Amino acid sequence: MSNSVYQINKGINQSIEFKGLKAQYIWYLGGGVVSLMIIFAILYIIGLPSILCVGLVGTAGAFLVFKIYKMSNQYGEFGMMKVLAKKQIPKCIKVYSRGIFFKI
Repeated sequence: MSNSVYQINKGINQSIEFKGLKAQYIWYLGGGVVSLMIIFAILYIIGLPSILCVGLVGTAGAFLVFKIYKMSNQYGEFGMMKVLAKKQIPKCIKVYSRGIFFKI
């Protein structure tokens, strides 16, 4: 069995990139794979046929990989955090009293 060596860091002060995934998306894919293994185990223990379990988890896994690679390419290293932060900014501020503008 041959040992594979993967180069992870591209340079100093560069974000981690592995097989096209950038930064936090590596962790998202790892967490998704672990959760899919748990789902497979639960389905198998419940008593579903193994071919059905493999089909369901395989389809969900393909969808997971597709979506995470799409987010990694679309948002980049910090883009998704910026989009989520922008959604939390209120569109307008309503003040129903002028009392806040008067200094007493």
